[in-house]
Amino acid sequence: MASSSRAALAVLMLSWAAVLAAASLDMSPVTFQAGYMPLFGGGNLVPSPGGRSVRLKLDRHTGSGFVSKSAYHHGFFSASIKLPDDDTAGVVVAFYLSNADVFPGNHDEVDFELLGNRRGHEWRVQTNIYGNGSTSRGREERYLLPFDPTLRPHAYAVAWTPTAILFYVDGTPIREVVRVPAMGGDFPSKPMSVYATIWDGSAWATEGGRYKVHYAFAPFAADFSSLVLSGCPVAADLVAADAKCQVAVMTADCAVMIPAKRAAMRRFRRRYLLYTVCHDMYRYNGTIFPECDADGSERDDFHKWGESKRVSPSSRGYKQQRADMAVAVAAPGRPDTWPAIGTLRVD
Repeated sequence: MASSSRAALAVLMLSWAAVLAAASLDMSPVTFQAGYMPLFGGGNLVPSPGGRSVRLKLDRHTGSGFVSKSAYHHGFFSASIKLPDDDTAGVVVAFYLSNADVFPGNHDEVDFELLGNRRGHEWRVQTNIYGNGSTSRGREERYLLPFDPTLRPHAYAVAWTPTAILFYVDGTPIREVVRVPAMGGDFPSKPMSVYATIWDGSAWATEGGRYKVHYAFAPFAADFSSLVLSGCPVAADLVAADAKCQVAVMTADCAVMIPAKRAAMRRFRRRYLLYTVCHDMYRYNGTIFPECDADGSERDDFHKWGESKRVSPSSRGYKQQRADMAVAVAAPGRPDTWPAIGTLRVD
């Protein structure tokens, strides 16, 4: 290799090393006033005095919601959410990314939807993505939770990069959508804002709409805290800054799936995944999305209509945890925390 080529390569390597060294994501929570603004709901949206948390309420008149002040082109976005208790059938609490306001006909979306239930029944969590208006090709998955989400806040997060989307619950990855060429425009790729809402999903949220919101139990309140907006804000005059930010997103721990994280994700999915479109052979007439379960490791755990053979609401959930919590409160010395998701045993 000529000395000039070696020198050029050295300069390139040093430049790349400098970029990596300088690039890092700030994962610190922001106040509501710094990162968000009200979307709808009027007095049903109640920030705390210091802006560290926000309460969203749903009553018979309106739900409520807020939206990030900036749109982002990839990043890590998180919120700790404490859900309403008692009879919450039909109630939907959502934390999601979307650009439907800018691209109404071909929008992108990445969703966490927390689905309420009848008294004594568990909340469900649903994840979904849309790209380029692909709403007729929903990619839903639905899960139970290994904890009672009404007792204390739990963290729900999305890591979105140009090549993958990761969904996290309390730091454990529960779903990975890897971008493959066959997805085409179905992978979200345009800048999106971050939203949080509570609303009436009576038409579909609880057992396909069988159970509606019972407003005798209103108002329903969801508390949001630890709001993290660690993404690449869209600004025409910040091209160099955006390139640096994209490197930071791609190399952040939240965006990299090491073997230990992948094993934790498999454990979660085997214990709590109720439904996945990836194994639903009927919904799209036998068509399976190209990004689904490439190694077939999950296939035997699911019926042909996408529901789990292993997990069911009757044998999973957090009902016992509520009783254990009461014992813990009454018994000094008992720990007041519960095991991390990856340490729970299969029933």
